[in-house]
Amino acid sequence: MERTLLLEFVRVTEAGALAASRLMGRDDGTGADRAAVEAMRRAMDEVHMDGTIVIGEGERDEAPMLYIGEKVGSGRPTDDPSAARAMDTRVIGEVSTSLPPPIAVDIAVDPLEGTNLVASGEAGAISVLAVAERGGLLHAPDIYMEKLCVGPTAAGKVRMDFPIAANLRIIADSLRRRVEDITVVILSRERHQPLIEEVRQAGARIRLIGDGDVLAAISAAISGTGDHCVMGSGGAPEGVLTAAALRCLGGQILGQFVPRNAAERARCKEMGVDPERVYDTDELASGNLLMFCATGVTDGALLKGVRYFGGGARTHSVVMGYQSQTIRFVDTVHVLNRAQVDQLRL
Repeated sequence: MERTLLLEFVRVTEAGALAASRLMGRDDGTGADRAAVEAMRRAMDEVHMDGTIVIGEGERDEAPMLYIGEKVGSGRPTDDPSAARAMDTRVIGEVSTSLPPPIAVDIAVDPLEGTNLVASGEAGAISVLAVAERGGLLHAPDIYMEKLCVGPTAAGKVRMDFPIAANLRIIADSLRRRVEDITVVILSRERHQPLIEEVRQAGARIRLIGDGDVLAAISAAISGTGDHCVMGSGGAPEGVLTAAALRCLGGQILGQFVPRNAAERARCKEMGVDPERVYDTDELASGNLLMFCATGVTDGALLKGVRYFGGGARTHSVVMGYQSQTIRFVDTVHVLNRAQVDQLRL
C-alpha cells in the first residue's frame, strides 16, 4: 500500500512545483504560493484517501485552500450519497470496479517552501508534503522552533543542551573528520548572529541560506552533499516535515518550540505542545505508515528545479517510505502539449 501511495503523492508535489515554477523570478511570491496551493489541492482530491490537513496554510479563516483541518482526497466523507457511491467505484474501460476502503491519513504540507526564493529566481525552493496514519504527525503551531538536525552517523549522540562546540565535535567524530571539515547550514537571519559566531569560533564551516531548512536537513542526512548539520530556529511546521524525512533517512532532528509572546504560548497550550520540552524525531513524526515527498521548484544542491521544453516539462523529486525503507529520486517528464511534442519529433 505504501508503495502505491508514494506514487500518488509524488504526483501531488509535482503538480505544486509545476504551478509555482511558472512564476520563477517574477517577484510574485504570493502568486507562486497560491498557484502551488491550488494545484496541490486538485491533485490531492484525485488520491483515494480520507485525508486531513494537520499542517497547512493556516487556520480555516486565514487560508482559502489547504487550511488546518481541511478534508482532502476522493475518499473523504461527504453528505451527498450519490457522490459517496461515485468515490467508491472507478470505471476502467466500460467496467465499474469497486475500490478498497480509503485509507485515513494526516497530511503536513508546504506547497512552496522558499516563496522568496521563487520570487527572486534563487536556488532551493521545493514543494513538499509528509503523510502518516491518523495521529502520526505532531500538530505543530505556526511559531518558531529551535532545531538541531544531523545525519545517521550522529543520530542519538547530539543534545540540544550541549554547547555548540561539543555537538560539532560529536558530529565530526561520527564522520571521522575534523571539526574544520564540517559544514553547518544556518538560515541567514539577524537572530542567528550569536550562533554563527559560536560556530566560527569552534572552527566549522558555515553555509548560510535564505530559506528552505527542510531541504537543508535532508541534504545533511545524505552522504556526499557536503552538508553535515542544520542549526538555528525556523518554522515549527517545517520541523515536522523535516522529522518525517529524517526518520526515513535514519537521521535526527531535535526541536524546541519558541513562543515569542503570550499569544503564541497560549497557542502551544491549546494544541497540547510543551514549549519547555525538547522533541525528538519520532515524537514529531511517530507514524509507522510514514511517507515524504519533495519536488524541486528551482535548482538546488539536492534537487533540480522544473525545466521546460517545447510541449512539456521535467521535474526532479525525492520520495521516501519509512515502512519500505526506500529513498528514491524520481525524474519525470510531463507531456503538457502532445501536438507540440510530436512536432519536435519530426
